[in-house]
Order: sequence, then structure tokens, then C-alpha cells
Amino acid sequence: MSSKPEPKDTHQLNGTGPTASPCSSDGPGREPMAGTSEFLGPDGAGVEVVVIESRANAKGVREEDALLENGSQSNESDDVSTDRGPAPPSPLKETSFSIGLQVLFPFLLAGFGTVAAGMVLDIVQHWEVFQKVTEVFILVPALLGLKGNLEMTLASRLSTAANIGHMDTPKELWRMITGNMALIQVQATVVGFLASIAAVVFGWIPDGHFSIPHAFLLCASSVATAFIASLVLGMIMIGVIIGSRKIGINPDNVATPIAASLGDLITLALLSGISWGLYQEQDVWQYIYPLVCAFFVALLPVWVVLARRSPATREVLYSGWEPVIIAMAISSVGGLILDKTVSDPNFAGMAVFTPVINGVGGNLVAVQASRISTFLHMNGMPGENSEQVPRRCPSPCTTFFSPDVNSRSARVLFLLVVPGHLVFLYTISCMQGGHTTLTLIFIIFYMTAALLQVLILLYIADWMVHWMWGRGLDPDNFSIPYLTALGDLLGTGLLALSFHVLWLIGDRDTDVGD
Repeated sequence: MSSKPEPKDTHQLNGTGPTASPCSSDGPGREPMAGTSEFLGPDGAGVEVVVIESRANAKGVREEDALLENGSQSNESDDVSTDRGPAPPSPLKETSFSIGLQVLFPFLLAGFGTVAAGMVLDIVQHWEVFQKVTEVFILVPALLGLKGNLEMTLASRLSTAANIGHMDTPKELWRMITGNMALIQVQATVVGFLASIAAVVFGWIPDGHFSIPHAFLLCASSVATAFIASLVLGMIMIGVIIGSRKIGINPDNVATPIAASLGDLITLALLSGISWGLYQEQDVWQYIYPLVCAFFVALLPVWVVLARRSPATREVLYSGWEPVIIAMAISSVGGLILDKTVSDPNFAGMAVFTPVINGVGGNLVAVQASRISTFLHMNGMPGENSEQVPRRCPSPCTTFFSPDVNSRSARVLFLLVVPGHLVFLYTISCMQGGHTTLTLIFIIFYMTAALLQVLILLYIADWMVHWMWGRGLDPDNFSIPYLTALGDLLGTGLLALSFHVLWLIGDRDTDVGD
């Protein structure tokens, strides 16, 4: 009589006694009592019951989706309903229809933003500042590319942080906001300054003419445009990502296109307005232009201090310059092509289409890169999970026709190119923008250039994101600047080639010139 209470007390002290209550709730009637009496038997039997339940839970974990497996295994509670709490939306759960539905509206919004930017460029190309200081055209792709270098990278970085739960508490949210906003101000100021130097050099080499007032004008316009545009767009991006999480939309599908929808228009409008305003003060340029440059440079230490306080941005502050600067240089080459093309009256009609084809390609590849990066982050950290990283360049069939979710999204994004561009071309035609008549042969050449651009970008994104991940580099910080800059270069180059071919074959109905 005195020996039986001892095992029962021992079970309660070891914490195994309360486990009997879940067993007792398995069903109605007298069966729970049988489970209780079995548990209160010898210790071996009790331990066996717990082991069986753990194996059942482990089986359930193995049946879970790969992206939820780690989170499910980390819970040690026996109550399955509490183990599987709210989890972020899993890319593997998304169908082609759901991906297309979430991407479609931001894609169209971004496209109409690029159409508006193209209409603005078509108008301002005839302004005196663009006619007298033609190097401003070189700044256009470089500064419009800031949305890929900075805003899209910011959107991708914050989308990944939101999806993996690093922005769930107010403290984490505030730290991410302040650190990232300060970081993009540092990058915008430096990249704006370097873009002006590239514009001066690219404008000076072919002509052999160097003008100091024009150099200071380009520097002041570029730095001021980059700073103000990044500040405005960064605040918009933060609001979009927070709002997307609250209404249950994957931020990867909407953040980057919305960044681009307003990015091109705001940046081009700022560049045009600031350069025109400074050009009007060229009589006192010795005072105005250097003062504007000095003001924004003087703010750099403040942003550096704020960016260093956040661990998430401290690393990018020191190591994230290479992709931003190289991407700026690549975009500047595209700007040189634009400058030399639209300066020819025969190809003035190209100006309105350049932001559209560049913007659409950059938007689509940024969505794909952000999605692949989020998928990899959910399985570990950069450099880990080497089985997720291909050892060599993937084949086009793997990129576009495999059954995995990233290949599915690549197909969806590629299929959006033709209908999207048709809508944008029709909009331009209705608004009577440009100097080009939309004939059938022009549309064929334009669509060929757009499809080839996006096809190449999506393939490069699949390889580049995995390649960077396998070498311990965060794709959110490194891949999108390269991809969007390549989009600018490919889009401008292929579009210029199309206009030259149309002019050579003598398509007079297209009227590519004035």
C-alpha cells in the first residue's frame, strides 16, 4: 500500500503526471480512465506513451511544408494546436494564379508610373537645360536606377525581414526603419555624386570639351535629386510593407513594383525641376552650385551614425557599396546610349519608351530576385543549405519549366510582358506621347526587345541569387542593383537597336523621328 503512491508522486515531480490529461481527452466514455490507469502503471509504460506521442508529432512535422518545418520542430509543447501558430505565407503554398493576381495590380501601377515618366522625359528633352547640357541625359538611367540600387533593395530587405518575423515587435520595427532610412540616405548621396562624375566623364570623352559650370550643375542636380527621391520613396516603401503584412499579402509581390511605380516619375520630375531651376541661376553658379553640394555632403556623418546603430544595416554600410557603385556605372553606360540616340533627331521618339521598357524589366526581375531571396532566407542564412544552391549555371529549362515555386513565378512574370506592354503602348498612343507612330512592325520590334530583355534578366536572376547565396552574400543587398542596372542597359541598348533597324529598313509609316 505504501509503495504505489511513490511512483505517482515521482511522476508528478518529474512533470510527466500532467501529460495524462491530454490522453484523457482523446475521446468520450470510459476510455480516458483506461489511459489514466495505464499511465499510472509502471514507469516504463508511462514513458512509452510519451515516446509514442512524440513520434506522432515528429511524423506530423515531417508532413509539414519545408518552410514551416523548423518553426514546428522548435516547439516542445504536446498541444499540437499551440505548436502550429500563425506563420508567414509560404511561397510553396502559392499557385500561379495567386502569384499573378498579387503581382498584376502592382505591375500595372508600376507600368503606368513608367509611362508617366516617359511622357515627362518626352517633354523635358526639349527644355533648354537638356539641350545645352546634354550630359543630363546620362544622369537619367543612373538616377532612375537608384530605385533598383536603393529603394528596391530596401523593399527586398524589409520584405524578407517581415516574412521571417524580424519586424513583429515595435522595437524591432523602429530599429529596422531608422537604420534602413539612414543607410539609403548615405548611399543616395554618394551614388548621386558618383553618377554626376560619370556623366561628366562620359560627356567629356567623346566631345573633348569640359565645362566647370556644367560639371557643378550636374553634381548639384544629381545629389539633390538622389537624396530627396530616396527619402520620399523610402518612407513610401516602409508604409507599403507594413500595410501588406497587416492585410495578409506577401510584401515580395507588391513592394518592389510599387517602389518602381512612383520611383521613375518622382526621380525624373525632381531631376528635371532641380536641373532647370539651377540652370536658371547659372549667372551666380559660383555660389549656388557648390553650396547645394556642400549641404548634402555635410549631412553624411549624421546618416552614418544612425545607420551604424542598427546591426541589420551596419554590415551593408561597410560592405554594400560594390553592387551600388558598379550598378550605377552600368546604368550610366545605358545613359550614354540614350544621350547619343535621342540627340539624333531621327530617334527623338525613343525618349518616351526608354523608361517604360527599362522600368518593366527592372520591376519584374526585382520581384523574382526578392522571392528567391526570401525562399532561401526561410531555409537558413547566406552560405548555409548548400543543397539549395546549384553548383553551375542553371539551364533555361530549369529556370522556366521546373515544378518548383520560383520557376512558376518566373513563368508568370514572363507572361506578363506582352499584355503589360500592349497596355502601356496603347496608353502612350492615347496620350499622344512621343514622335513615333505605333505600326505593326514597330510593335513587333518593340515586343521582341522587351521579351528578350526580361528573358535574359530572369535567367540571370536565377543564377545570380543562388550564386551569391552560396558565397555567403545576402542577395537582398547585392543582386537587385546588378539586375536592375542590367535591365537598364539591355532595355536601352535593345530599344536603340530596334529604332536603328526600323530606320535602316525605311519604315516610313513608323516615323521614328520628328
